[in-house]
Amino acid sequence: MTLQPTPARRMTKQRLAVQQELERHDDFRTAQEIHACLGNHGDSVSLATVYRLLQQASEDGELDVMRMPDGESGFRRCVVAHHHHHLVCRSCGATEEVQAPEVEAWAAAVADRFGYTQVGHTVELSGLCAKCSLATTR
Repeated sequence: MTLQPTPARRMTKQRLAVQQELERHDDFRTAQEIHACLGNHGDSVSLATVYRLLQQASEDGELDVMRMPDGESGFRRCVVAHHHHHLVCRSCGATEEVQAPEVEAWAAAVADRFGYTQVGHTVELSGLCAKCSLATTR
């Protein structure tokens, strides 16, 4: 998925550099990791600008955001455009995007029971992928 700026967001050199960096990776990356990679590729983008562009892209639904084990937010390009959840390997960071209609129904029922509307939610599952599980049993 290519990041498309909203009508209010123009395509700047910095936005393009962050977009290209996100396209180089399939895993979740922190703003600091993205900033370091940009510098390694010769792109001059301040860390504050990286944070701002990642926040804007996430608000626009262009990026998945996940809390990393160290508490930082990790970002990656959305593979699917609709609401979804993640199953993440705690060892290697491999990520599967999963649909969870049971979770959606549960969230809607809980919101309804308490009279809430426009409710959002985030579900993150973590474990060891098959490859990492096999490596730990050797």
